[in-house]
Amino acid sequence: MNNTKAPLRDEVRQLAEDAFHCKLISGYGDGPDINEFQIVYQGKPRHLPLDQARLFLVNLLNKIQQQ
Repeated sequence: MNNTKAPLRDEVRQLAEDAFHCKLISGYGDGPDINEFQIVYQGKPRHLPLDQARLFLVNLLNKIQQQ
């Protein structure tokens, strides 16, 4: 993995951990591709590029903060 992706992967991993503890997702982890991240949402695993995974998780966490 190149150095520019490492901080993004770390941020996505932290967002996923936060979403998991809020029970918004039921699992997460590295995807099959080095540039992907897996998020289990509503019982279905989703393999997303890191930037899309970050956006997905940020939006998910923002929804509960607005309630």
